Amino acid sequence: MRRGHFSLKDLPAWCILNNVAFIDVKVADISGRGYGFIAEKNLVDKEKDQNDDDVDFTTLLTVPRDLVLSAEGVEEYAKESKAFRELLNAAGHQSTRGDILLFLLFQLVLSSPDYNGGLGSSTPWTQYFSLLPAEVPIPTMWHEPELSYLEGTSLEPAVSAKLGTLTKEFDHLRDKLAGLSYWNELISIDETITVRDWILLDALYRSRSLDLPGLGESMVPCLDLVNHSSQATAHFQINSKGEVDLRLHKGCLVATGEEITINYGQDKPPAEMLFSYGFIDTASTTNSLVLPLEPLDDDPLSAAKLHAFGKVPKLRIKEDGNGMPQVSAPFVYLMCLNEEDGLAFRVLQEVDGSRHLKMFWQDDDITDSPDTIHTRLQHHELNKIFELRFITIIFDIIQGQLEKLSSSLAKPESARDRIWQAASHLRSLESTLFEKTLQVLDENRTQLLQEDTVIEYLRSMEADQTDIISAEAAENEEDFS
Repeated sequence: MRRGHFSLKDLPAWCILNNVAFIDVKVADISGRGYGFIAEKNLVDKEKDQNDDDVDFTTLLTVPRDLVLSAEGVEEYAKESKAFRELLNAAGHQSTRGDILLFLLFQLVLSSPDYNGGLGSSTPWTQYFSLLPAEVPIPTMWHEPELSYLEGTSLEPAVSAKLGTLTKEFDHLRDKLAGLSYWNELISIDETITVRDWILLDALYRSRSLDLPGLGESMVPCLDLVNHSSQATAHFQINSKGEVDLRLHKGCLVATGEEITINYGQDKPPAEMLFSYGFIDTASTTNSLVLPLEPLDDDPLSAAKLHAFGKVPKLRIKEDGNGMPQVSAPFVYLMCLNEEDGLAFRVLQEVDGSRHLKMFWQDDDITDSPDTIHTRLQHHELNKIFELRFITIIFDIIQGQLEKLSSSLAKPESARDRIWQAASHLRSLESTLFEKTLQVLDENRTQLLQEDTVIEYLRSMEADQTDIISAEAAENEEDFS
């Protein structure tokens, strides 16, 4: 749907009309960073020196509570607008995110030059919505060819899954609104609103929402224009009146003309920053990633293990304070085990006829605590064998990812520089982390192979295999004669 127009020069008047207070800061278009906050004078935290005439108050921005887009704000607007209440009752009340996206969808229509009336009057958010970008550089909004840049990265499955979810959400929305003639015409008949609009609304929410004390997931107009820095100079908080303040950090100095920043997430890894905000902080020292796990193809217990685990299995790799990669993958320990080791599944039938799958290790019921399997294995006589299996599976998974990342990827002529650079940076970071992890795993595997328990076990397995081959050969010879 076509977007409305609301320029940056119109923002001061909007702020005055809606009681948004800027204190010696302004919004400016910053090269390479989009809109951001700039100091209009030397700013110093007032608690540092209260006698200096150049010292400003630490509050830089105040936004009234009634402008905050939260679960509370959505419900208040539903009381005021009958048309929005009908939309919310038909397709909302599932999650805060979902309700906020419906509110943004409402503002998208109200602010569009194609809007012909019928939904009631506009709100302060109607104008402000038109100031928000029509393109957000997060991967769900990348062009189809650009998604290939993520092949082999931890974002490849995450973005694919997210796009699938957004498509299902939009299809569900279309079905739910089929009974509302106004919305049915926009979405299903004229297709004025498409899944691409829904993806944009999700991108705006994901890149601009924050968690406010007492309000939860929220979007705050004007505050969402502040850019990120790991060396942030400001932070936000709720004041005694319930308003949202942007405040300078204690003891912090920002010179005239310098940018004021906040920290979007102290410990967010590169993939998460790119997924949610469309960039990677080059100054961040956090390096980690998450990969989804698939059961082994030849495991007859794979379906039972997945069901008993109860959540999506994942592999996490994170560098510790010394830069050493640490691996966490509880489900892989289940992948390592079979019935001969002592893993068992039984179906329990209740008196009411319901049936439940129960998981046992060495006859102990571990259905309610599948994550504890690693701790239990530590006390088993074959613990070293299980660790060797664990390392082997993880090694193969990571090696496969690294092979994908190592394949040469030439920059297409049509590639947008910002997206190409972000994807290339992510590929480089994750390749390095994979290589370091493989090195650590290989060292651990070498140590395990020198353990007496492992040596004896492997010898016995080799002997058993030899006996099986000999028996099969004898049987085949007898059959032939």
